[in-house]
This record gives sequence, C-alpha cells and structure tokens, in this order.
Amino acid sequence: MEFEREKLIIGDKINILKDKRVLVLGLGGVGGYVTESLARCGVGSLVLVDFDIVDITNINRQIIALYSNIGKKKTDCFKERLLDINPNINIMLYDLFYDNDTKDVIFDGNIDYVIDCCDSLESKKILIEECFKRKIPIISSMGTGNKLHPEKFKITTLSKTEYDPLARKLRYLFRDNKEILNKVMVIYSSEKPSDFKGKIGSISFVPSVAGLMLTSFVINKFLEN
Repeated sequence: MEFEREKLIIGDKINILKDKRVLVLGLGGVGGYVTESLARCGVGSLVLVDFDIVDITNINRQIIALYSNIGKKKTDCFKERLLDINPNINIMLYDLFYDNDTKDVIFDGNIDYVIDCCDSLESKKILIEECFKRKIPIISSMGTGNKLHPEKFKITTLSKTEYDPLARKLRYLFRDNKEILNKVMVIYSSEKPSDFKGKIGSISFVPSVAGLMLTSFVINKFLEN
C-alpha cells in the first residue's frame, strides 16, 4: 500500500488527509515541492493554480522542470505526475493569472487550506484578503531568491518578518490591517539576501526546503484536529 509507511507514524489519521482539499497558488520552485509532497502525504484533493509553462531556466530548482516538459503548461504536467503518484487523487486545474478579475474563480467548492507560493505581490495581497473574507486558513511564502541557507527559514506571522524585501512590501500594503499582519502565517528567511542587482538568482535546495516546510505546517495543522 502506497501510504503504509506514513500510517506507521500517524495511524488512522491518514483518513483525515484523504478528506482534505488544499489550494496551491504558484507551481514554481516552492509551489512544486508543496504540490508533490501534499500528494505523497495522501491529501485527497488539490486545486492547482498557475498560468506559466515550463522553461529551461526552471530546471535548476523546479521539481516539474524536465527537458521533456519544456514548453508545456505546469498545471498539465503536474496533473500527469500526481496521478502517477496517486491515481485516486482529485485534481482541479486553473491555468490562469490570479488577480481581481479571477479572484473568485478558484474558490469553486470547499477549500480546507490555501498555500500561496506565487511571485506577484499584488496576487498575494488579493489572495490573503480573499481568504480572510472567506475564513479560509492561508500560509504564504515570502522570497526564496538570492539565498543559500535554507536552515534560516522560519514560519511566523507577517508582522514578525525581517530581512525579506517581499515581506516588507506586503507589510506595507497591510499597514492599516492589524488583523492580517498579526494573523496571516508566512514562511520567510532571516538570511540577508544578496545585494546582486538584476535577475534574481536561485539554487535547488532553498525553495525546495521552503516548500516542504509549508507542507509540514499544513499537514500538522490537519492532524491536530
């Protein structure tokens, strides 16, 4: 049985995970590892949102990035891969960019948790606001680029982040909303990012660790209940 080793740790609570539905926004370096690890944990339903295709520059850090996938939609690639991992998983795909025009579309049905792994600051803001309005728990990934020390990742509230340019901008956008600042959970790195100007650099073992930590956080939340 595919989840036999997991049952040795959590027992019959595996059935809790089979009944959960998680939405993942962004299937890149962080979101890809979130998506696959959720499936390998036995989460029964996934809602995957991404508008991008696999590019050759993704190969150094994204789990779905293979030469055979270049040019294909990430959503389609993940559906094929996840069904090969767990043929019983339920997958809903949204090949779109998340913004004000699409903010309601992805919430078609019950969602137990949202994991935000997108790169767009505005998309993050809209998604967090929408989750708070709908009373859906959310955890959001901050920046993982230009960093080399995954051991410095921390999970905390948005208000307690530091050294993270993306988190700083997000805090500013929510400066008048103390509830979101003090309640929305994020993963961020306390490592000071490189001062390199230009394209953001990345390496395989940083976003992957962030993704696995996000999955760990959500799975343990499910198992607490």
